[in-house]
Amino acid sequence: MADISRIFPDPHPALRFIGKRYGDPGHWGEWFAGGLFDRVERAMGAAALWENAGGYVGLERRARGELCEYWIGMFAPPGTAVPEGFECLDVPAGIFGTCWLHGPEGEVHSLIPTCREALINAGLPPAVDAGGCEISFENGLCPRFTTPDGDGNVILDYCFIVNCEV
Repeated sequence: MADISRIFPDPHPALRFIGKRYGDPGHWGEWFAGGLFDRVERAMGAAALWENAGGYVGLERRARGELCEYWIGMFAPPGTAVPEGFECLDVPAGIFGTCWLHGPEGEVHSLIPTCREALINAGLPPAVDAGGCEISFENGLCPRFTTPDGDGNVILDYCFIVNCEV
């Protein structure tokens, strides 16, 4: 059974999110089949950004719970050149509120709707950007999300921007 195993503030430096914007979730097959993550990784080099960097990210902008934008991509150092066909969002230094969703991969995604309230209860309320949206994202990190433990469980980081403007 999946659960939220940890809730914590995750300070991060200034970042550039490089990816593609979509109107709806999905599109992951396009990224893996088309080598799109490889293109972003080549553009950003081997820079160490912060402790929880390097994951493949599904990012959402929501206003009053309604999806405004869905992005797939990765966080890169500020100023990283954006490869042709991609877009970027610049994120100033700040804090992500992070929930670790622990359990079988097929179950952890069902906990995403509970993260917002769990972060609020932990004193980490989501910030609202200039467009009236909260920004949250799945951060699929290797190996904690990609390699199940002995019981077949993974950890998916689910994060909200909690104290900076985008």
